[in-house]
Amino acid sequence: MRVLIIGSGGREHALAWKIAQSPLLTKLFIAPGNGGTGSVAENVVMDIADHKAVIDFCKLIAIDFVVVGPDAQVVAGLGDDVRAAGFTCFCPSKAAGQLEGSKGFTKALCDEMGIPTAAYGRFDDEASALAYLYAHGAPIVIKADGLAAGKGVTVAMSVEEAEEAIIDCFAGAFGASGASVVIEEFMQGEEVSLFVLCDGENILPLTTAQDHKRAFDGDNGPNTGGMGAYSPAPVLTRAVYEEVLARIIAPTVQGLRARGTPYQGVLYAGLMLTEEGPKLVEYNARFGDPETQAMVLRLQSDLLQLLVWTATGDLAGREVRWSDRYALTVILATKGYPGPYGNGSEIRGADGLDSDTVQVFHAGTRREGKRVLAHGGRVLNVTALGADLAEAQRRAYAAVERIDWPEGFCRRDIGWREILRNQA
Repeated sequence: MRVLIIGSGGREHALAWKIAQSPLLTKLFIAPGNGGTGSVAENVVMDIADHKAVIDFCKLIAIDFVVVGPDAQVVAGLGDDVRAAGFTCFCPSKAAGQLEGSKGFTKALCDEMGIPTAAYGRFDDEASALAYLYAHGAPIVIKADGLAAGKGVTVAMSVEEAEEAIIDCFAGAFGASGASVVIEEFMQGEEVSLFVLCDGENILPLTTAQDHKRAFDGDNGPNTGGMGAYSPAPVLTRAVYEEVLARIIAPTVQGLRARGTPYQGVLYAGLMLTEEGPKLVEYNARFGDPETQAMVLRLQSDLLQLLVWTATGDLAGREVRWSDRYALTVILATKGYPGPYGNGSEIRGADGLDSDTVQVFHAGTRREGKRVLAHGGRVLNVTALGADLAEAQRRAYAAVERIDWPEGFCRRDIGWREILRNQA
């Protein structure tokens, strides 16, 4: 198969790295890719927001299969357009992708299907949103309704912080994505993620992971797209996992199918483990970033085959194999992220670190000759395997220490919750 991956982040590098190992593959392209993806695929300079340009390339190169990585392309309906042009594509429809594209859409589906989630209100004007806030108080969660690169959520511990978040949304901080605001109750508990494949009808569970959204150690600082992750996440026990499949995942798939918009792709459920049981925090309609970077190191099955089965409605009776080892990924980001940051600083030592237990996935990088330059907020994903989480963490941070990049920073405590539990 001749395969085209759409995207340029660490998630897409990880997907390309794993797909490149498939015996089904004859040639792998990635558009636009980054400074690291050229080692496993051919980078293609392309504006991936231009759907006609994507389709024209598929026709020119005779692509057999397209894998769409980023949320923006899912929500914009790239998968629909590629399929309409006659190509097989791993990507939910634009209609089903509203699970990620609109938090209000997902909340309404939860109401309809009885899916446990936080109590909420959805508002199209600032005055109504503020009135709801004053009636409910803090702590409370403020969310821009649309896509905001992982930064549109404020967990406000005071009314003043919530006020500021609401005013920012309606003042245009997130553009059209903040034109509507969802305000949710603050849920107490621990967050964890579950990933499943769905072919429109059949569900194939993949694995669990735990992300670290806050910028700084101890879960402090502003929300980011994710500063690190590990997989699996044992906090999601077998009993709770079964409850999530029955009460959250299955009703979601059934509800979308009943609406005539079946979900075909990877479904990424962000969950809160509360005293009342697991509740849905949010859905993402694509692979997680950075969770994917940890997951692919553990995956023993052929990823390309799994994605093809998903896209062609052929998941019934399929299985997926995982290593019983742990994987942990640490994000190296440009200083200033998730706020303003500079581009162009040189990164030394990132090449040559890959081994049987360590992989460095690139995100916001570009190459200038043999030099690797930072070109984004989240820049490198240093990922390691270990017999247990502590060993994976040690290996990941040992590799981080070999990278010379004064303009970058990382969290030093990825995996801390689970490691603390294991030490208790």
